[in-house]
Amino acid sequence: MKFALKTVLAAALISISASAAVVATVNGSTITSEEVDSVLMEGTQGRFTTLPKDKQDELKKRVVDGMITQMLVYEDAKKTGVLESKVYKDELKSVMARVEKQLAAKVWEKQQYDKIKVFEKEIKEYYDTHAEEFIEKERVHARHILVKTQKEAEDIIGKLKGLRGEALKNKFIALAKTESTGPSGPKGGDLGYFPKGQMVPEFNDVVFEMETETITANPVKTQFGYHVIYLEDKKAGKKMSFDEVKGFIEQRLKAEKFKTQMEAKMKSLKAAAKISYGK
Repeated sequence: MKFALKTVLAAALISISASAAVVATVNGSTITSEEVDSVLMEGTQGRFTTLPKDKQDELKKRVVDGMITQMLVYEDAKKTGVLESKVYKDELKSVMARVEKQLAAKVWEKQQYDKIKVFEKEIKEYYDTHAEEFIEKERVHARHILVKTQKEAEDIIGKLKGLRGEALKNKFIALAKTESTGPSGPKGGDLGYFPKGQMVPEFNDVVFEMETETITANPVKTQFGYHVIYLEDKKAGKKMSFDEVKGFIEQRLKAEKFKTQMEAKMKSLKAAAKISYGK
């Protein structure tokens, strides 16, 4: 029941295109983007679109490779008579008996979920009474070069001294790729956007006081080593508009209503059933 519920909620949160594209063909049989998206949706419990782009690409590749392998094995199993064996047929019968109940429960829950209505008034009331949930913190987009010693960091700052604008950014990226020991080095030291409090205090306190398109005048020491930081951009904190979060609130309220109704429904079904437990 719990697994099926997660699947239903995930389906409500992620929209899959009706016109599925073909992502791979194996001996004439196709694998579509809809099939891949379905696996990704269930595997991440509906959180796939919240993952970083590189992680999404990695997971997609793994899923497609796995589906290709499965199709190849199935074809070979047919050729070698596995599908005609008693072991296969007995196991298939057992699996189908289990799947029948699971599928019925899944469809039943989906139908119950689709019946639930959330009204505009409820959504607006939640938005007005939970304002703190929709405050987007100040964020910065920074790059850094991480080295082991203060001397190395000072030398890098010296190489960047006097540069401005694109010249500074390009030189910083080049040095990050060749000098940084951090995992972001190959990406030019890019840390992307992050809010206050996400980085270690020594790094956080410095980067949020910097001016955009500048570097730190002195190395920043943390538990990881010495950092030279370049601040690429700043985004001020703001309250997200009602239109921006309306869909999110609707799904949250619908999920809460669904949970409450399912608990009541299961209580009612159990009360009307004859249930006994073995010793």
